[in-house]
Amino acid sequence: MPYLFGVEWAPMNIPLSRRLQTLGALHFFFITLFTPVLVLTVPFYMLSTVFWPLIFVYGLWMIYDWSSPKKGAYASEWFQRQRIHSWYANYFPVQIHTTSDMPEEHSYLIGYHPHGIISMAAFINFATNGTGILDTLPRIRFHLCTLVGQFWTPWRREWGLLHGMIDCSRESIKHVLEHEEKGKAVVLVVGGAEEALDAHPGCHILTLKKRKGFVKIALQTGAHLVPCYSFGENDIFNQADNPKGSTIRQFQTIMKRILGFSPPAFYGRGVFNYTFGLLPFRKPINTVLGAPIPVTKTLNPTQEEIDTLHEEYMNSLRELFEEHKTKYDVSPTTQLVIN
Repeated sequence: MPYLFGVEWAPMNIPLSRRLQTLGALHFFFITLFTPVLVLTVPFYMLSTVFWPLIFVYGLWMIYDWSSPKKGAYASEWFQRQRIHSWYANYFPVQIHTTSDMPEEHSYLIGYHPHGIISMAAFINFATNGTGILDTLPRIRFHLCTLVGQFWTPWRREWGLLHGMIDCSRESIKHVLEHEEKGKAVVLVVGGAEEALDAHPGCHILTLKKRKGFVKIALQTGAHLVPCYSFGENDIFNQADNPKGSTIRQFQTIMKRILGFSPPAFYGRGVFNYTFGLLPFRKPINTVLGAPIPVTKTLNPTQEEIDTLHEEYMNSLRELFEEHKTKYDVSPTTQLVIN
C-alpha cells in the first residue's frame, strides 16, 4: 500500500465488490452521524420557502406516530433485506453463529456484549438481514433497543422503526415481550454508555455486575434470556487511552451524565486512506448467539430470584466466551472481565 506524509493511502485498483462494501459503510455513517445534523437544520431553511407546508405535515405525523418506539415499531422486511446491508456486513465481515434453536413458542431477551464504540454488529445482525438472521431464524422477529433520544430526530426515527428498532425503556421492552404473539426477541446492549468507554482493541471488559434490570424484566415477562457475544466488536476503532481516574475519563463521565451517552474519543479509517477517519477498520466480527436460559414468569420477583438468575446469566456468558474465544483469534489466556 502506498504511503505519503505518513498516511497509508488506498490503491486505485480496488475491486467493485469492495467499493460497494465501502458504500455500505458510508450509508450507515451518513444515517447515524450526519443525518441528524441535516434534518435539524434543513427544516429552518424550508420554512422560508414554498416547501414550508411539508414541515407542518411532518410535525402532525410525528405527533401521531410519537409512541411507535414504545409500541414495537413497524419493521419492514423489505427495508431489512436491502442489499446495501449485505454490502455493509461483508465490509468487515460480520458473521452470526447460532449455538441452539430458538423455538417460536417463547419470547426472548438477548443480552448483547460488548457495546463497542457504536454496537456495529448489533445493528447489522438484528436490525437488518445483512448476516441472514431472517433466514437462519425465520420465525423469530427481532427488535434492537436504542436510546430514546434516537427517535427525536425527524426522518431518521422512521428509518429506525422500519428496521424494527425500539427504545430501551422498560415500557418499550415489556410491550414487545408481553405481546400475546410469541416468537419475538428484544436485543439489549446491556453495558450501555459506560461499557463503550472500555471499548479498546483486544479488550474484553463488560459493565454487567450491577445491571440487573433486564433480568427483572425477563422474570416479569417470562422471556428466556439469551447471552450473546461479538468477538471483534471492540477492534474496529481505536480509542484514546482513558483509564478510570484520568482527566479524559472524568470528562466523558460528566458528559455521559448530561447527555445520556458517552462521547468516546475514537478514530478509524477514511474512504481513501487506512490511517485515520470515521469509518471502522475492516476487522472481522463474529457474533455468537448462546443457548436460551429458561425463565419462569414471576410477576413480582424477589431480589434473591433476580440475583440468582443474574448469576446464572453471567456464568452462561462466561462459558460462551471461553468456548468460542480461540476460534476467533482471542488468546487462550485472555479472560472476560465483568465489572
